[in-house]
Amino acid sequence: PIADGWECPPLEKEEQVRRGGQPPKGFEVPSPVGRGALAAGAASEPECSSLPRSRGAANPAMESPKRQKASKSASEQIDVDSKPPLQFKDGQQNFIETDALDISTHLFNPAAEYKMNHKRRGLALIFNHERFYWQLMLPERRGTLADRENLKRSLTELGFEVKCFDDLKAEDVLQNIYNVSTTSHEDADCFMCIFLSHGEDNHVYAYDAKIQIQTLTSMFKGDKCPSLVGKPKIFIIQACRGDKHDDPVIAADAVDSIADKSDVNETEVDAAAVYTLPAGADFLMCYSVAEGYYSHRETVNGSWYIQDLCDMIRRHGSSLEFMELLTLVNRKVAHRKVDVCRDIHALGKKQIPCFASMLTKKLYFYPKST
Repeated sequence: PIADGWECPPLEKEEQVRRGGQPPKGFEVPSPVGRGALAAGAASEPECSSLPRSRGAANPAMESPKRQKASKSASEQIDVDSKPPLQFKDGQQNFIETDALDISTHLFNPAAEYKMNHKRRGLALIFNHERFYWQLMLPERRGTLADRENLKRSLTELGFEVKCFDDLKAEDVLQNIYNVSTTSHEDADCFMCIFLSHGEDNHVYAYDAKIQIQTLTSMFKGDKCPSLVGKPKIFIIQACRGDKHDDPVIAADAVDSIADKSDVNETEVDAAAVYTLPAGADFLMCYSVAEGYYSHRETVNGSWYIQDLCDMIRRHGSSLEFMELLTLVNRKVAHRKVDVCRDIHALGKKQIPCFASMLTKKLYFYPKST
């Protein structure tokens, strides 16, 4: 339908204009849109300005002033909303995104705890390395046997089934961990793995070769060990992580006098460095020292970190939340300093442990009911 009072020019007149003739009075020639214009983004067909609009799309000239004002307002609003997103130098755009899941905050209970009332506490593996293959040129770790026995006693008191392995080759370490990861942990509260060795970067040393820490943790992720999904998986790494000592802020106290030199409890440092590595949900990575610093080990009593960790477990393991307990361990180790060491540059130096928690709930090791 054509609006009243308007006539569409005959097609032959338009053809006459295209052949070079003069356009009739009141007729405007539409601008042709070529392929180049279309490639540049032209989205509409050529339109004769004299041609009327259909009744379904009324001519602006025939609209009431009130409707024209409303149309103008709507057009301005569209112009504002359709502005292109901000462009950054790297070509990325600034979009506003919303989370896919809208979970009410009341579902997140800040006091939520891991379920620790399964039939078993779980397995605790201790890989203890004192001696190494000669080609690795790594020194013996005197005092590590004290760490092993200390851990075994403390973790048994917490209810763990403890298995110890000494100076295993890398292949045997991986095989043992694989065997444990493929067994069922349905009736267990959690899992713990402890490595006492030298380390560097993201590796720890077995007897004959180094092992990537992520290789150890990956075996216990949900797709590899479904029976531990949603349960705490704790890895404790006692290994040196750097080439620096932590200097004390205040002057070191005088070194205690030692009467019997045969019973000297010297402090040694473990070689190389280990990086802090994330592992996945419900993992807890505990390191004997912050990244870039030495981990100290006494030749008689064992490492500072394991000594203080076991002491806090025996005192507060069944009552304190485990993150709070680890914080106490950090504080206790931080108050130590090197008193006796063959390396004079290590005298008076300090150490601070660290832990990276990917736990999603609070962790308590309540006593198991007998």
